[in-house]
Amino acid sequence: MYNINKDLANIFKKMAAIYEFLDDRFRAMAYQRAAHIIEDLPDDVRNYMASGKLYMIRGIGSSIASKIEEFVKTGKIQKYEELKKKVPEDFIELIDLPGFGPKTLKRIYEELGISTKEELIKALKDGRIERLEGFGPKKVENMLKGLQMYEISKKRILLWEALQISRYLVNRLKKNLKQIHRIEVVGSTRRRKETIGDLDILVTADDKDRLPIMDFFTSLDEVSEVLVKGPKKSSVIMKFEGKERQVDLRIFRDEEWGAALQYFTGSKQHNIHLREIAKEKGLKINEYGVFKADTEEKIAGETEESVYRSVGLDWIPPELREDRGEIEAAMEHKLPDLVELKDIKGDLHVHSTWSDGTFSIKDLVDFVRKNYRYEYIVITDHSKSQRVAHGLDENRLLEEIKEINLINKMAGLDFVKKGIEVDILLDGSLDLSDEVLSQLDWVVASVHSHFNRDNTDRIIKAMENPYVNAIGHPTGRLIGMREAYPVDMDAVIKVAKETGTALEINAQPSRMDIDEIWVRRAVEEGVKLVISTDAHNTGHFAFMEVGVSIARRGWATKKDILNTKSWKEIKKFVDAKRKKFGVKV
Repeated sequence: MYNINKDLANIFKKMAAIYEFLDDRFRAMAYQRAAHIIEDLPDDVRNYMASGKLYMIRGIGSSIASKIEEFVKTGKIQKYEELKKKVPEDFIELIDLPGFGPKTLKRIYEELGISTKEELIKALKDGRIERLEGFGPKKVENMLKGLQMYEISKKRILLWEALQISRYLVNRLKKNLKQIHRIEVVGSTRRRKETIGDLDILVTADDKDRLPIMDFFTSLDEVSEVLVKGPKKSSVIMKFEGKERQVDLRIFRDEEWGAALQYFTGSKQHNIHLREIAKEKGLKINEYGVFKADTEEKIAGETEESVYRSVGLDWIPPELREDRGEIEAAMEHKLPDLVELKDIKGDLHVHSTWSDGTFSIKDLVDFVRKNYRYEYIVITDHSKSQRVAHGLDENRLLEEIKEINLINKMAGLDFVKKGIEVDILLDGSLDLSDEVLSQLDWVVASVHSHFNRDNTDRIIKAMENPYVNAIGHPTGRLIGMREAYPVDMDAVIKVAKETGTALEINAQPSRMDIDEIWVRRAVEEGVKLVISTDAHNTGHFAFMEVGVSIARRGWATKKDILNTKSWKEIKKFVDAKRKKFGVKV
């Protein structure tokens, strides 16, 4: 059974958008909050219903809980069906795009009578919207750019979503088809690219079992259209969370497994380079194996390792297969020993109900200690400038510090560390005083405003503060929603090294910031990185896998990532920076 949490969360997000359009801010916030909570639950909401725990979920009131029950029982929510009639259908999906928003769309609807996306695009291009009071060429340009990013993002899905869907499908196939010997998701999902197009699955099985496997695959409930069906390959369109995705299934023999796995993992550039090397050695490689070019004798292909070994290379981790020097490194036996998920000892960026998180500090601690083998977590709630996130001023932060001390004392542990995600203000100063920052174990400094200006100097000045330990989501991008703000990352990396400041790999699926390119540059320059989930909910801790994937694609090893280390070693990092700036520790 496919987890319905995201389907339900998407409906609540749309209800929130409609309420925003209708100027009902209170209900909009309630449904937006409910959407985030449901989306991030660690288990299917139907299981909460079955166990009687639905009404015990923090942040879910009786009204929303009853709508969840209605959706589970009927597949729809009547109130949502009624609300949809009050807003142009196309506008619901556009409300969250940069440059749009409910007030902007409502004005366009009321003043120009525009109600479809096609009419909206035409009005943006022919000048009608630009002539509205308060608009202008820059706003129109941003709106068109936002639409363009949105259309591109619709064709691809984020890595986290691809992982969830592909694992669901793999589990369905393994559970129901005992004929399958091996199964693996390949393509850009296996390489852990940040966005994914089609999903590709490989299996091995006996020839006689091919058609039964394809019959089962093409008849799955999620299949809306069968594009191709054959004994070796089937392609279907599947619908998940209201979106259609192409999924391809290919069947090979066991002795072909390694060659097929290598071939369909890619990337295209990596495979071309590999085949050029093979050709020079009198070999040819395809999805069925490695063969001598002159005699067609098969010499490898049952395992991936044998494919690479046949051309004189070490096995290359899938995340590195982009033809960015990994083949040369494999030839010289110099591939890095990449960081792994099991290396992570703690999370350095976590939000609680003190700001905009949905769980109390104690609930977060209980969840993490039960489900993860972490040695520490750092509570880094927002600072006061983030009013919408109930950011903390100095007094509230001091109160939170007392609560953390009490939780640690009662548990007889030193598990929860005191931190903050402090806003970097427009002039590069920080949102809280050095006096209070000096009392914290860890400080993340982040830009949360003025995304259209160059923020290089702003970030550099923040790094020159002795109490700033890491820069959060350094480029500020939201994939498919907002481009990175202008920032000279080379300069940021240089100053990070000089000041002893870490850079964050923010593992939130819509951020994945910094990306693999800047990770590798930071690694090459010796700048320390932290992989953080920016968790606002217990479900977010699982995003650590995404962050580790980004780090691996950026050639990062365990020694490059601060939170693979004990807290004693992290404290040395913190103290070293303070000493560098003349602060007594």
